Amino acid sequence: MSPAGDAAAALKELPDGRLFIGGEWRAGRGAEIDSHFSADGSLNRTLRGASAEDADEAIARAQAAQADPAWRDLLPHQRARHLYAIADGIERNADRIARIQSRDTGKTLTETRALAASAAGTFRYFGAVAETMDEALTARRGSALTMSVHEPLGVVAAITPWNSPIASDAQKLAPALAAGNAVILKPASWSPLTALELARITEAAGLPPGLLSVLPGSGREIGNLLVEHPDIAKVSFTGGTETGRALAVKAAEKLMPVSLELGGKSPAIVFADADVAQAISGVLFGIFSSTGQSCIAGSRLFVEGAIYNEFVERLVAATKALRIGHPFDPATQVAPLIHPDHRAAVAAHVARARDDGAEVLTGAAPPEGADFARGAYYRPTILAGLDNTAPLCREEVFGPVLAVLPFEDEAEVIAQANDNPYGLAAGIWTRDFPRAWRVGRALKAGTVWINTYKQFSISTPFGGDGASGIGREKGRQGLLAYTAQKGLYADLTGAPHPWAGPV
Repeated sequence: MSPAGDAAAALKELPDGRLFIGGEWRAGRGAEIDSHFSADGSLNRTLRGASAEDADEAIARAQAAQADPAWRDLLPHQRARHLYAIADGIERNADRIARIQSRDTGKTLTETRALAASAAGTFRYFGAVAETMDEALTARRGSALTMSVHEPLGVVAAITPWNSPIASDAQKLAPALAAGNAVILKPASWSPLTALELARITEAAGLPPGLLSVLPGSGREIGNLLVEHPDIAKVSFTGGTETGRALAVKAAEKLMPVSLELGGKSPAIVFADADVAQAISGVLFGIFSSTGQSCIAGSRLFVEGAIYNEFVERLVAATKALRIGHPFDPATQVAPLIHPDHRAAVAAHVARARDDGAEVLTGAAPPEGADFARGAYYRPTILAGLDNTAPLCREEVFGPVLAVLPFEDEAEVIAQANDNPYGLAAGIWTRDFPRAWRVGRALKAGTVWINTYKQFSISTPFGGDGASGIGREKGRQGLLAYTAQKGLYADLTGAPHPWAGPV
């Protein structure tokens, strides 16, 4: 199908604007939300977001659905069947989901198809985890049989970002449902449609009504209400660090557990012995795929001095060759940013860096031409001449902007890489595996890639340290994060407790 044909198909398939509240489809009662296609500024859909009344109703229905014996008393392998059915539904609708998400976010169809496949895999994986997660008999220290069990928390709020909605939604919904909870999903206002399509799929898959509600709306109103509501047992949030900090304060007042996957300013480190072609391709993918709109983007590049000039020259040439284009064109590598306001914010970061003395090696402006005039496009940008303490090297840009810095030895690059409030991810390129291991263990990061970047497995925990967040998602432990642990003691003697004396 041509890009124009894909665009027309996606527009026809968009959700109709009703919200999924407590198992029912109806118009929201909150403020209007406009969803735009960032490739050309056209309107996808205008919908009414959720109101406080909608949120209260969704939470009440979620409580009832979660406590209903029809859900509460399901054995783990029976809950798993619901997750498998959702995974099947995502796979059957993968092309439709991809087109909707591309309209919703501006991402390429190549990427959104991969994200749909990832979401299906996430539901399937956590179904398998639910089936195979064992309770534990703990070591006896007395006359009682002792056991550790995990039980659902109740109603969980999942607050997800606009950059990869279907994958982010799945990473929260799947383990929360597998653990036996109900979920209130609040997608970002810039990308509300993908989550509504996921709700349609969960309903068709037979998930009991009330266990999932989707409430697009502002973070200030709906997000804060979910965090503060007494009947919300946990909040899982992916988004900006400042919002995450404010959320953590509110959660602390409730003594409520949270999972926070926040921002990053991830270092990419290229040693002189690296395979240069492999390193360049990895660096390009790490910062410019998803148009840089990724919390794990490798936005600080450290190159060993012995190869710095040659490496940067080749990197700049490869960057200039990247194909900027329409999200529905299969040749496109760099699509538009999510919104014109976000492009303006990215451009402001670059302008300040230039004022700080940065040298523009490529990019630093929107592409020229009629094909790009109405879209939120921005050219992949490489800046040199900045110190690691410059604002551009410390603040998350969330766009296709890379700072390149030289280094001379292992100790220096570890110190510079770690000299940052964030600790989400990092990449290392070297043929010396012992060095890669040393550096990888020394870096302050929740994920370290060696001779690759942005590779993921749902079976491997993911999260950050410092300003990058609290807790981990994915992996078998990702399900336990949505449970409360309980200890059980069962007397084996049948004798009265001696403390009471004769009774």
